[in-house]
Amino acid sequence: MSTSISARPAGYTSVLRVPGLRPIFIAHGVSMAGSVAAEVALAIMIFERTRSPLLSALVLVCSFLPYALGGAVLSSLADRFPARPVLVCCDLICAAAIAAMLIPGMPVAGLLALLLVTGVVAPVFAGARAASLAHLLDADLFPVGRSLLRAIGQLTILTGLAIGSVTVAAVGPSWLLSLDAASFAASAVLIGIGTPSTPRSGTATRSTVRESLAGLGYVFGKPRLRRLVVLSWVVPAFSSMPDGLAVAYTGQLGVAASLAGALLTGYAVGSILGELVASRLSPGVRRRLVVPLILLTQVPAIAFAAEPSIAVAAVLLAISGSGYAFNQGIDPLILAAVEPAYRGRLFTVQTSGLMAIQGVGIALAGVLGTLMRPNLAICVGGVVGTVTTMVLARRALSTG
Repeated sequence: MSTSISARPAGYTSVLRVPGLRPIFIAHGVSMAGSVAAEVALAIMIFERTRSPLLSALVLVCSFLPYALGGAVLSSLADRFPARPVLVCCDLICAAAIAAMLIPGMPVAGLLALLLVTGVVAPVFAGARAASLAHLLDADLFPVGRSLLRAIGQLTILTGLAIGSVTVAAVGPSWLLSLDAASFAASAVLIGIGTPSTPRSGTATRSTVRESLAGLGYVFGKPRLRRLVVLSWVVPAFSSMPDGLAVAYTGQLGVAASLAGALLTGYAVGSILGELVASRLSPGVRRRLVVPLILLTQVPAIAFAAEPSIAVAAVLLAISGSGYAFNQGIDPLILAAVEPAYRGRLFTVQTSGLMAIQGVGIALAGVLGTLMRPNLAICVGGVVGTVTTMVLARRALSTG
């Protein structure tokens, strides 16, 4: 049963007051910071061995692609077992995979295969964690809890990239991978001894794969649920397109490619601020702001038609990132539309699909960038994204 704390003021503080939740969020920050830093370390390690830009770029590919596989065939694990042991096992698997990367002489193919393992496990972890939050938080605070996870995620991306670059320069990629393995182990300990036990969401009557596929059928077989989930995917798919063209845009302006980091940072900072502000609003206000916030994610990209400076472009992307808080209005609708027995599978599928479609969006941005100037490609993405998301939002949010 959810913890009833609706009388308390809204916001992240209310979520963190719930017994046993602080270790979940601390563990999230610790393991994610380690993961981001490790991606930097692994890309550098592979490049140092092979001098191949393609092989080092495969680190990012191997971080995205397995999400779709894990979400499709393993999502039922988040329902058929209590959340805490699933979370601990996922962390320990990731710790072991990262530690195995440190085996002397491990070939590049082995390194990438081990990274694939962590990517397959990641959506199961996210699904079980979300299902656990749904047990521990009431309907009003559940979206605030997920918002805090997203805010921590954006913050650790910023700090993880910075820490990763500095640490690799100071101690080398192998030590950084060691720290990442330790971060997953620390996360497992925090969750194992510091979080309350929650019951499993469903019962197992078939194999893991068949139950997972049944979960896919359930999510996409319910029209309202399907529309809400697709909307939660498509909005960031379009709003992430400028990320794929950040370096190309600096080239168009004739400035240093390193300034592309300002664009990526702008979006992340905007996301954190948007989540923080929205978390202080009432559930009714968050619900009414869904469409305006979705528009906020898309419309700023249209302004790239004017070829703004890096500083202005960073502000535009910060505005776009702030609109990502629309999820705080969508999450309660998704939770209300799914039966408790399917929560783990739903959240696993939602997470895996989100990662996969963002990768597709970035790839499409790259294709557009080869056909036209980068600023125009970003603008086109903004126009198409605005129209597409408004059509999807109208269908998803209708009561009929």
